[in-house]
Amino acid sequence: MTAPPEPPVAPAVPIASAQGRWILLTTVLGSSMALLDSTVVNVALPRIGLDLGADLAVLQWTVNAYLLTLAGLILVGGALGDRFGRRRIFVLGVVWFAVGSLLCGIAPNAGTLVAARALQGIGGALLTPGSLALIQGSIRAEDRGRAVGLWSGLGGVGAAVGPFLGGWLVDGPGWRWVFLLNVPLAALCVPVALRHVPESRDPHAQGRFDIAGSVLGAAALALLTYALIEARSAAAPVIGAAVGGLLLAGAFVQVERRRAEPMMPPAIFSSRLFTAVNVVTLFVYAALGGFFFLVVLQLQVVSGYSALAAGAALLPTTALMLLLSARSGELGERIGPRIPLTVGPLLCAAGMLLMLRVGPEASYVRDVLPALVVMGLGLVTLVAPLTATVLASVDPGRAGVASGINNAAARVAGLLAVAALPLLSGMGPEAYRSAAEFDAAFGRAMPWCAGALAAGAAVAWATVRSPAPGACHPQCQTHCAVTAPPLERPRAAGSPEGRDLD
Repeated sequence: MTAPPEPPVAPAVPIASAQGRWILLTTVLGSSMALLDSTVVNVALPRIGLDLGADLAVLQWTVNAYLLTLAGLILVGGALGDRFGRRRIFVLGVVWFAVGSLLCGIAPNAGTLVAARALQGIGGALLTPGSLALIQGSIRAEDRGRAVGLWSGLGGVGAAVGPFLGGWLVDGPGWRWVFLLNVPLAALCVPVALRHVPESRDPHAQGRFDIAGSVLGAAALALLTYALIEARSAAAPVIGAAVGGLLLAGAFVQVERRRAEPMMPPAIFSSRLFTAVNVVTLFVYAALGGFFFLVVLQLQVVSGYSALAAGAALLPTTALMLLLSARSGELGERIGPRIPLTVGPLLCAAGMLLMLRVGPEASYVRDVLPALVVMGLGLVTLVAPLTATVLASVDPGRAGVASGINNAAARVAGLLAVAALPLLSGMGPEAYRSAAEFDAAFGRAMPWCAGALAAGAAVAWATVRSPAPGACHPQCQTHCAVTAPPLERPRAAGSPEGRDLD
């Protein structure tokens, strides 16, 4: 695949024009596929396990196979779009994601489902960075802020209704439609993109892709994830996977240090603030990844909720993020990031500890709702300032790389948490089939999650000293996804926030 030489063309599509609205529709449809997948699949896990006769490890892999390929390739996906055409790679990602979703929907057994989820993750790595890049590469500079605001707001609505929609599908036509729903969305998105979205590239993108870094990083994650999920057996393959994963992780670091154009440039970690905020990200999103994997199981297996009720139960958290995240960003600009990045994780930790009250026949109003409201307020407090601090900690020209690394770090944290938390909490392979056993393990897991959040708060309080980010506030001010911070791009040329890729 080679990019034909062509002079850079400044984007000039007004958002108020018919073409501008088509571009917005395309990007919202594409990003909604990935956002919905990150929220609806967890709701379907108990039914998937029962239908396919799967143990807990299969449910872990159903989540982690997707996160593994997505986290390992999301930085490459953005670079491919800049080099070979953002629309081309975005459309390829949508088609790939739809094919993976179709295979998930018709999977006859657990092995096929896990493999199809890994394919879905590859598609997600191609379309996720491309969604926002299409706006940056097509919409004229003076309209770009409004376009990004509409994109993030509409995407936030999609993320908020995801658990409700997933529960309705599981209880209605069946869990397979959680995946099959992506096929008609893709069938609408692709022709609109091809007809109405202009192609754009980064004329400055050159050099070789960091294929070696991508392969080593993904392979290391795969081996470590396998070792954590299968650690109960303590067999030779598990030990070998753990050792191999650590060796490959070390090789990944060495390759990134020696490459002229690494996927994850080590020099960016010379910023102590950037490094510190990514450590906070690892702690926070490990806790969130583990929590949202377990909570829908707890509500269905232990409290007797239907899939629809369990999905709807999570709405307050995402609704609070949808309504208040922009104001949180403004507050972070005024008072600086240290307090929000300390208080936010502590509020989330308090919410998780409140979830210890959720047991058999739990009352939603008395037991579930207070915990989720406290958690939602914590997420509102921390997400926008975290993203803003990441962007403020590096040179504006590296904003896209910094955001991509932070987004990937969050997904890796969630991946490892889903693999490790059942082990740490003593959750057996058949635990989700027994209400009493799962309830006891859930009670042991929540303190682990709260502890990770407290550690993140301590790191933030001890290391974050910069003033308010000011001009480096995030573009995606409305953000509802709980699997990773919003993926940001460099700003428009001539704006105070930085430069555009074009």
